[in-house]
Amino acid sequence: MSVRSGLDNEALAGFSINPEGAFLSKAESRQRAEKIAWRLVAEQHDRPSLVSRIACEVAAEVVEDIRQPGTDLNSVELARRYKTSRTPIREALMLLEKEGLVEMPPRRRPRVADLTIKEIRDIYRVRANLLELIAGDIARETPLEDIRTLKPMLEAMEASSKVGDVNAFFWANVDFHERNTELASNRTVKKIIDSLLLRTLRLRRIGLSQPGRLHQSSDDHERLYRAYENRDSNLAAALIRSNHISGLAVIERIYLSQGTFHTG
Repeated sequence: MSVRSGLDNEALAGFSINPEGAFLSKAESRQRAEKIAWRLVAEQHDRPSLVSRIACEVAAEVVEDIRQPGTDLNSVELARRYKTSRTPIREALMLLEKEGLVEMPPRRRPRVADLTIKEIRDIYRVRANLLELIAGDIARETPLEDIRTLKPMLEAMEASSKVGDVNAFFWANVDFHERNTELASNRTVKKIIDSLLLRTLRLRRIGLSQPGRLHQSSDDHERLYRAYENRDSNLAAALIRSNHISGLAVIERIYLSQGTFHTG
């Protein structure tokens, strides 16, 4: 996938947030999840359109917490829903297994992947190291005019944090980091980050839904943006790492207090 040099009009259209409190609906949030899944799953694998559709819709249901970790994925019910045989269902679930969203144990029903706390820590630490690397590169090398394409996402995060719209904030945050990764122009890092993206989205939303996290995250990203503008690579790297590790600490508290990471 090529790295874009700018933010297109379609992407910018997603950042119009009403400061008076127009919340992002569940349906709109699910559409955003399906769009991300399409880019990461369907576009990367040469599969029939039905297989891709099934994979993207099930992926979105996992991201949106409609299907919770550890729950079965009944291929018979899915086949009935999509008016197809079980073969396309299995192919779709195998695609999601590659993305870390689905587990397919031998002689048992497929199920939504249920990450352990160690797996969560490992993923967050890998992402923190990669994000720290690209933040330093952006501060040192990226033209200011390109850095300023992050501003609409910052404004969307600030507006949605003021009205407590977790969904709108979450997707603005996702878009910020998508663009942030593109700005670094490091294809290897982007490929690794993309490979972890789907399995982290649900965790990131849950973390952001905790009291005070929207405002804290909004402030952290504003400071990061200023560090980019000031060409302070050390501060930028430290800020993005700190934000990510803080997010992990929130997830750890939830996990350890519940003894699980199910929200239902």
